[in-house]
Amino acid sequence: MNIDLEFDRNHIWHPYTSTTDPLPCFPVVAAEGVHIKLEDGTTLIDGMSSWWSVLHGYNHPELNTALQQQLDKVAHVMFGGLTHQPAVDLCKTLVNLTPPNLTKVFLSDSGSVAVEVAMKMAIQYWHGKQRPHKQRFLSLERGYHGDTIGAMSVCDPITGMHSLFSDTLSQQFFAKAPQSPYGQPLLEGDLDSFESLIKQHHDELAAVILEPIVQGAGGMRFYSADYLTGVERLCRQYQVLLICDEIATGLGRTGTWFGLDHANITPDIITLGKTLTGGYITLAATLCSDDIATGICDSKAGVFMHGPTYMGNPLACAVANKSLEILQRNEWQDQVRAIESQLNRELFEAQQLPSVKEVRVLGSIGVIELHKPVDMAKLQQFFVEQGVWIRPFGRQIYIMPPYVIDSESLSKLTRAMISAAKMS
Repeated sequence: MNIDLEFDRNHIWHPYTSTTDPLPCFPVVAAEGVHIKLEDGTTLIDGMSSWWSVLHGYNHPELNTALQQQLDKVAHVMFGGLTHQPAVDLCKTLVNLTPPNLTKVFLSDSGSVAVEVAMKMAIQYWHGKQRPHKQRFLSLERGYHGDTIGAMSVCDPITGMHSLFSDTLSQQFFAKAPQSPYGQPLLEGDLDSFESLIKQHHDELAAVILEPIVQGAGGMRFYSADYLTGVERLCRQYQVLLICDEIATGLGRTGTWFGLDHANITPDIITLGKTLTGGYITLAATLCSDDIATGICDSKAGVFMHGPTYMGNPLACAVANKSLEILQRNEWQDQVRAIESQLNRELFEAQQLPSVKEVRVLGSIGVIELHKPVDMAKLQQFFVEQGVWIRPFGRQIYIMPPYVIDSESLSKLTRAMISAAKMS
């Protein structure tokens, strides 16, 4: 039976797509390793890790087994008043992997919700500290933290994808996006905007929230670790909490366990998602320190006021445990280093093209930034014809392939990226 593309086109709303003039959708029937198989038999090499989540490839036998074994026990049970071993094991691992001060884990069901949880934690903490006026946030221009209402309020309000909603969202503060390139010292004056805002508004700021090292959906921008070090110093100086959004940068993607490891900073709260289950089931986590948890429980409510229905889902926790076990074998470090080395060798020839503004590589992330926005529909069809799955946005043609990709498959992705840049 064929997938009903006409029904899909007329009734199903895909992300960031018009219903009156939808982008084409390609019907998937199977996936294995780094390959996605379409209904017509076409096989595509996946350069996107299904929006940065599939670390170990599709249809992974160990992940499949973990899911199936848990399914035979319990697929879901409410987390209010009940617990289970997969959640306990997962939270133990997350506490061990993250900075030592992060000892409390709150599980949720998506990255955006993890950000909402982090923001609510910060606000409720200051209520517990008898400083309820501290309820606004300082973020960075070009930042992105999710699509729900609270998360949207700390995304770039002008150039970001949520600018349409600016007038309806809580009004936050935004420092200029960091300009100091990754791997280089802080440029003179680069922290001035941030320092001025936190100095002026610290009495009303609950927290700073940022994406460490890589600003993802805001343009795939890589910035200096010295900027993060400066941010942490100013947060401590002015008594403002620091939230590191590691949903896109966590679990090896940038070459370290977490983006914050590039600067050895210690946040008060961290958010995780996307890669947590290896791309199998949606799951996210927000971790905080004992001090934050105590402050929250000292507030008038006495408890943290949040509780997702599918919080701590056993299936998700079980597959996350297996995914993290695979990562902890340390194979990912060699895998990511190999990807980074090959991306550096093969992408930088694009720097000479007149259509290209910049080529950037960090960890398993490769970016060709053009001078003008891409034609999404045109390039999407082109990439499928080349036998690859790459979904560009704005001026960025980029890839974040699964860690298990082989050299030949990665070369096919980089060749397609360069060809696309030539025709743009």
